[in-house]
Amino acid sequence: MIDIAWGRILPVLVSIGIIILVAVLREYSKTIASIAATMPINIPLALWIVAAGDGQNPAVMAQFTEAVFINIWPTIVFILIVWLAARAGWTLVPMLLAGYAGWGVSLGLIFLIRQVLHAA
Repeated sequence: MIDIAWGRILPVLVSIGIIILVAVLREYSKTIASIAATMPINIPLALWIVAAGDGQNPAVMAQFTEAVFINIWPTIVFILIVWLAARAGWTLVPMLLAGYAGWGVSLGLIFLIRQVLHAA
């Protein structure tokens, strides 16, 4: 008998379901599709994986959620850049490249700030 690790497989299946949901919803309402796209689904899935691996250790969960809070800011920078590029009339690929460049730079800045704060 095959032992299925549902704790690892289910988050992936839920993510696939969300992608399909967004694809279907965009035909009916761009607003509802954008809400589904920005739902905090990856964070609960990641919390689920971390909790499963560490036996729901509160200190580990607090450290992880703190890191998620700090690291969400580059994603906000990504969205801001993509939105500004879309308003400027850019096509999809340049929009995404610019967004990821901004995301990478802002993520690098976060790591640099952490290094400086920990060295002080």
